[in-house]
Amino acid sequence: MRDTYHEELDSISDSLVEMARLVGSAMGRATTALLDADLALAESVIAADEKVNALHHDLEDRAIDLLARQQPVATDLRIVVTSLRMSADLERCGDLARHVAKVARLRFPAHAVPGDLQPTVLEMGQLAQRLVAKAGQVIATKDVDAALQLERDDDEMDELHRELFAHLIDDRWQHGIETGVDVTLIGRYYERFADHAVSVAKRVVYLVTGEHAGEFVPPTPAPGE
Repeated sequence: MRDTYHEELDSISDSLVEMARLVGSAMGRATTALLDADLALAESVIAADEKVNALHHDLEDRAIDLLARQQPVATDLRIVVTSLRMSADLERCGDLARHVAKVARLRFPAHAVPGDLQPTVLEMGQLAQRLVAKAGQVIATKDVDAALQLERDDDEMDELHRELFAHLIDDRWQHGIETGVDVTLIGRYYERFADHAVSVAKRVVYLVTGEHAGEFVPPTPAPGE
């Protein structure tokens, strides 16, 4: 019975890793759809978000069932409760990828992002993928050091977001109000996607240590380590 119980806990972790993979792929494809004005690709990203939602709902059902049947305590309880929260973060990442794809669909056949800003948006999309891929790896490995590093990696996204906003408020902006609104929203979608990836990593720190990431102090290595 206990073996089955721990297999169920492991399956929840596996589902979270799969969700991270799916939302990373979605954001990568949404970015391509946005920059290439690819309507078919944008539509596929929007439709595929249903799979992420289904995984999220299935994970919720399994976690609640475990809480009811097994009444876990200590670390096992943290695993179940924290997994619910990570699933919500990853589901939101999927929503944000869908939002990017919807901007591409809305402006088709035109490009929503002006040519001079496309390199920055491409970099934001690639970074978003890397961050959520790292979050998925952290879920799988329970590596606290890697989880703490993810927040530092997010500083790069914040810098790219500031760079994008600087273009918007520059007196030389010539792309009009509608494009300005699109770019503002797009930048926010990527920035929030990264924030949710960082949130996942922080929750892994709590899962493993029982301490929140902002309060956790890594142990000092012994001499010679």
